[in-house]
Amino acid sequence: MTAQDYAVTVSEKDEPMAQGKFEPTWQSLSDYDVPEWFRNAKFGIWAHWGPQCVEGSGDWMARGMYQEGSGAYNHHVKNYGHPSEFGFKDILPLFKAERWNPDSLVAYYKELGAEYFFALGNHHDNFDLWDSKYQPWNSKNIGPHRDILAEWAAAAKKQGLPFGVSLHADHAWTWYEPAQRYDRNGSKIGVPYDGKLTKADGKGKWWEGLDPQQLYAQNHEMSQGSWADGMIHRQWAWGNGASMPSKEFVTNFYNRTLDVINRYNPDLLYFDVTAMPFYPISDCGLKIATHFYNHNMAKNKGKLTAVMFGKILTEEQRKALVWDVERGAPNEIVDDSWQSCSCIGGWHYNTGTYEKNRYKKASTIARLLVDIVSKNGNLLLSVPLRADGTFDEKEKAILDEFGAWMKVNRQAIIGTRPWKVFGEGPMAEKRINLNAQGFNEGAYNNLSAEDIRFTKKGSTVYAMPMGWPTDGKVLIRSMAGEKVKRVTLLGHGKLPFTRTSEGLRVTLPEKPLNNILPVLEIK
Repeated sequence: MTAQDYAVTVSEKDEPMAQGKFEPTWQSLSDYDVPEWFRNAKFGIWAHWGPQCVEGSGDWMARGMYQEGSGAYNHHVKNYGHPSEFGFKDILPLFKAERWNPDSLVAYYKELGAEYFFALGNHHDNFDLWDSKYQPWNSKNIGPHRDILAEWAAAAKKQGLPFGVSLHADHAWTWYEPAQRYDRNGSKIGVPYDGKLTKADGKGKWWEGLDPQQLYAQNHEMSQGSWADGMIHRQWAWGNGASMPSKEFVTNFYNRTLDVINRYNPDLLYFDVTAMPFYPISDCGLKIATHFYNHNMAKNKGKLTAVMFGKILTEEQRKALVWDVERGAPNEIVDDSWQSCSCIGGWHYNTGTYEKNRYKKASTIARLLVDIVSKNGNLLLSVPLRADGTFDEKEKAILDEFGAWMKVNRQAIIGTRPWKVFGEGPMAEKRINLNAQGFNEGAYNNLSAEDIRFTKKGSTVYAMPMGWPTDGKVLIRSMAGEKVKRVTLLGHGKLPFTRTSEGLRVTLPEKPLNNILPVLEIK
């Protein structure tokens, strides 16, 4: 596809694309090679945190608060006011980050075993969490009055962790469309929400001088079927009647993204998209990838260490990007490195998740990690923070338990590669399909001691039953015929074993070492 074939092309007037090895075509970008550091890393932590955490009503609250009758809408009206009078723009000053300490948080994440760290740069709410050149609605001007990304980046550098930034604001165009609506019931029936306000409407208000359209981007006709709340999922790749974004909007996202790359030099970039931002209607994503890779090589004396993710990728696209699977995993070894992004709760902080004890257990996180790594993947785990920049005590207890397990067993995870098979047992033999971007991790909730996953490092194989067997015995059928010199339980010591035609039989100690799962080192 050539430039003239794209419906919306970006302007490089303000942010020229870096020149170098790569050009903005899939063919050129397919020369990308995943850096070895990422293949070894296996585990990262993500602070998916911003002003949508203020109300504690969960992910996508800045959209949900404009959907009459939704939980987010009801919570907002009860606690903050009607969205015709008090919109999401008015939530922004309440995002204070008053207890946020990036140095201590990133140090803690590293202690848990994280090999890279991700921060949210902007979400679909279109608010930039840095001193943005191209978006006045940002965390330096409003709310914390701090350059969040700069502080995260400095903390990651201090801990020696590769730094990632996720950018989601490309979908604000369609995502915010409910802000154009109005109530269809009750005393405010027909009164428009604040999504159509302009700069002129701010006279005498706290936001005087700011243009709400630079936040909401709703000076356009709604997408086809926009009042049907689920329609946005069908239109995520800018088809099926999605409203076509303007050149100005697309270029603004391009400029903001290059601003992040040039100022903070991230090692990783994540977009919540099919393939790339605005693809296939625009060259925006291809130019971002090209700039990111060329910029990274220039900073690293010709060596490419950057990683950029995309979802629902074709075979050609997987050569140019690292495949990201949201809340899920394929049930097979994938030749190329890939990543699963998941969360111990919801993406944005949700007080309901806390109150109803709906966080993932430490054992669930460890099993997901082991299963993903056995298939050549990495796990990026989001830990929701409250608006003040802290996590709650239930999250802390889960992370501490996981971290204690990781400290003993990290050698079976970090720097490993898949063995000849990823696993054995009931779940390994099942057909578990992905749903769109992923969304199949629930299928792995029933992993048990009968399910075993494998990794390897040199001539050492690590076998990990997904629980402690009640009889203390492990039969590893995939080891039938393998020459075994020694079996060690990490954190304990050598174990007795026998080799039979059925496989390798190992006897575990009487008392489990933890509440998660054993890790066997097999020489």
